[in-house]
Amino acid sequence: MDFKILKEKLPQSNLTVVLTGAGISKESGIPTFRGEDGLWKKYNPEELATPWAFQRNPALVWEWYDYRRRIISKAKPNKCHLLIAEFEERFKNVRVITQNVDGLHEAAGSTNVIELHGNIWKVKCTKCDFRGINREVPLSKIPPECPKCGSIVRPDVVWFGEPLPSDKLTEAMELSQRADLFIVIGTSLMVQPAASLPFLALERGAFVVEVSPEETPLSRKAHLFFQMGAVEFAMKFEEKEG
Repeated sequence: MDFKILKEKLPQSNLTVVLTGAGISKESGIPTFRGEDGLWKKYNPEELATPWAFQRNPALVWEWYDYRRRIISKAKPNKCHLLIAEFEERFKNVRVITQNVDGLHEAAGSTNVIELHGNIWKVKCTKCDFRGINREVPLSKIPPECPKCGSIVRPDVVWFGEPLPSDKLTEAMELSQRADLFIVIGTSLMVQPAASLPFLALERGAFVVEVSPEETPLSRKAHLFFQMGAVEFAMKFEEKEG
């Protein structure tokens, strides 16, 4: 019955926002980097994904990113990534906001994606204004260097202790406030400010849908709560087509 309601809402919505987190990528074989899942050579992500760790030991941080990039390079978009891309094709004005840095939404065919935490395939120079793409796997030189000035580049991602890019955050907040339909998939809603977006949408009268195997702070407030993983949700959604 809940799928029927969602299917009625999708074509009626003038703006649909889909917010995704680590849970959707986990089902493509990408670790969430939380708890035991996150350990690499006895380090926690919180010890590596920081500006201070990079200042202290850029090579160590880049070794970890090289390891992550190897995993991500083998990952493919799953049924839920593909379903979200299909929403964009079939319904008017569908926007994706993601906390993930793996680029799997674009690989699935989504075009209107706001990557709140950046992208693991993008780099930026620590000295000059160079920003670019680096898809080399494995990296031939660690740490990699800027092609423009020869200084070290860093991953163009948001680290612990860094603010989100203000333009992306502003756009994400504006979309959340304007959305008729807001769908949350695979996020524990523990990391601010992304965690506040569905509540912003709720306050402004959006119809809010959550997909998560576990309850989150949103679950009891959402209009529909599908307690399941992202791929199971996509399969059931497609099963119930027509």
